Amino acid sequence: MDNLVSVLTDLQSEVDNLMRRLDIEGKQQQIIELEKKTTAPDFWDDRDTATQVTRDLSRLNEQVTTWQKLASRINDALELSAMEDESLLEDLTSETEALSKTVERMSFQAMLSGPYDNEDAILAIHAGAGGTEAQDWAQMLSRMYLRWAEQNGYKTELLDETKGEEAGIKSMTISVRGDYVYGYLRSEQGVHRLVRLSPFDSANRRHTSFAKVELWPDVQGKIDIAINDNDIKIDTYKAGGAGGQHVQKNDTAVRITHIPTGIVVQSQSQRSQTQNRETAMRILRARLFEIERQKQEDELAALKGENVDAGWGNQIRSYVLHPYQMVKDHRTNFEVGNVNAVLDGDLNGFMEAFLRYQLHTNNHQS
Repeated sequence: MDNLVSVLTDLQSEVDNLMRRLDIEGKQQQIIELEKKTTAPDFWDDRDTATQVTRDLSRLNEQVTTWQKLASRINDALELSAMEDESLLEDLTSETEALSKTVERMSFQAMLSGPYDNEDAILAIHAGAGGTEAQDWAQMLSRMYLRWAEQNGYKTELLDETKGEEAGIKSMTISVRGDYVYGYLRSEQGVHRLVRLSPFDSANRRHTSFAKVELWPDVQGKIDIAINDNDIKIDTYKAGGAGGQHVQKNDTAVRITHIPTGIVVQSQSQRSQTQNRETAMRILRARLFEIERQKQEDELAALKGENVDAGWGNQIRSYVLHPYQMVKDHRTNFEVGNVNAVLDGDLNGFMEAFLRYQLHTNNHQS
């Protein structure tokens, strides 16, 4: 029984620390304030804002209730163990094991406590230099992320795709929706390097290919990004697949250029020009929002004396298929020998390693 009490006491301490770090008390206050808003007589006059408030309220309630129930279960178990009733030993042992697993899972989720970690995400993949070889690699990456999303119960939507001339894709943009999607996918931003014997080389030589992954939180109604009509140029064109297949007769595809920043976004996956324009504007808002967010982070990093460089040349992960098989993340040194499993969407180990690495780095700097 003494061993159970010791384990439960450690669990209680860990949960108390996590609840403080997640500011569960502050979130309770946020719930009270949001509930006051919902009782206002004109609350539903602005339906978009009201929908966002109710969604935020639901998420906060779920998070606070989950942590409170966990703390309560640990307290109840401690009280029962203090009775030193041997007839309760089997049940308490089972409950302590269950609590240990729950705390481990919740501890990992607590690492996803960034301001946008619980948001949906927009993920873009771009082939690097190297023509068909790189375009095929970009398509392999897109399949990897779609498989990862499917395995984890997330919903995906193709927002835009530009196919390669011979094989693969030049670029692809997808929306990924679900709990903590942005928080998990943060580990994937950057340059991904592939080393393999090329299937496109008649001499079967080894090639190195690069593709870049970009990510933005899909916060939609939560951001107030003003886009002046005079700052954008809108072009329309006919959507179609490689080789002229499935070409639309009308100019349904939309390309938007944001003149002040030079950002170009496009959408051709929707059926109408209006829908494609809305999708393109959604991507543009997310990208402009990310620029502002990154600017604030860079300013903070400069104050801390950090050297921030998110350049194209900084590969974050290598996928080696020849002369040996290995996927290695260069930031965390986490590596896996089963390359095929990773390319089939088994990315959670890399994501968890990145979150732990980032948490350790932030704790060390603070």
